[in-house]
Amino acid sequence: MRRPTFLSRIPVDPYLAALLGTVALAALLPARGPAAGVADGAATGAVALLFFLYGARLSTREALDGMRNWRLHLTVLAATFVLFPLLGLASRGLVPYVLTPELQTGLLFLCLVPSTIQSSIAFTSLARGNVAAAVCAGSFSSIVGIVLTPLLAALLLGGSGGFSPRSLVSIVGQLLLPFLAGQLLRRRVGGFLTRHGRALGYVDRGSILLVVYAAFSQGMVRGVWHQVTPLRLLALVGVEAVLLAVMLTLTGYGSRWLGFGREDRTAIVFCGSKKSLAAGLPMAGVLFGAHASLAVLPLMLFHQMQLMVCAVLAKNYAKSSGSRRTASPIAASVLSSTPSSSSDSARR
Repeated sequence: MRRPTFLSRIPVDPYLAALLGTVALAALLPARGPAAGVADGAATGAVALLFFLYGARLSTREALDGMRNWRLHLTVLAATFVLFPLLGLASRGLVPYVLTPELQTGLLFLCLVPSTIQSSIAFTSLARGNVAAAVCAGSFSSIVGIVLTPLLAALLLGGSGGFSPRSLVSIVGQLLLPFLAGQLLRRRVGGFLTRHGRALGYVDRGSILLVVYAAFSQGMVRGVWHQVTPLRLLALVGVEAVLLAVMLTLTGYGSRWLGFGREDRTAIVFCGSKKSLAAGLPMAGVLFGAHASLAVLPLMLFHQMQLMVCAVLAKNYAKSSGSRRTASPIAASVLSSTPSSSSDSARR
């Protein structure tokens, strides 16, 4: 007997299931009193370690070599840090009729987060696109996002959602400096990290889960979840579906209008329409503090939505190209070198 194939075709992210389990744990057993201080301190250290590992893993030379296709990379960066934020700003017109101010702040923060690396590579490879360009475009987006996301948050979010100028100082100390330290020490520790990449992947994922637990514990203690109704959550899902559809359309037709070939257009679509859950969660914890639980909710929902939609889209691209659906050697080497149960949890 054949199993039903509908549900099996939906790419439910196991790591997202772990994140939801962490949220449930925070709802049932939130950290309070002295335990809250311990959880916050551990989360702060985990974020610093996470971005140190990011910096130590990223090959600066490979990223610089990829700059030859500068038109493609600028197009992806424009989609990630210009088009997305503009759409996020436009969503303010949905307050208070469709979204609450807190959910709209989270939606705008989602639009400021850098693109993914691994899922962009995987879907570009499946769709028979320019995988090398996807590798470089995702890396550039992640590097630029470490600096540009906090700056855009300071400019566009202002004092909403708990964000303050002090948060900008915190993100430099907890994200940027550890990342730069990892880059400086890459020659000394890069080989070790490569050899033990699979084991260190659990450090990545565990760090992010700790950040989520600390953020949602604070939200539970402060009662922020009483502000969200099921109807508002359903409205948020609808808004995010429209957001993803608009970005897929803009990157697809925009790259064609700019004269890119099919393989480059494929890379632009899958790199320019995504947002990184693993980069956004630590940043939200630093930027929003006690308000981070609502701030990351739109990003968590968008993450699963983009995986499901882009998986189907990549298969359709592969069919239309008339090519085999096998991953390229470049994609295989990148995906195997960065262990992660999420599509981008280990590499932003």
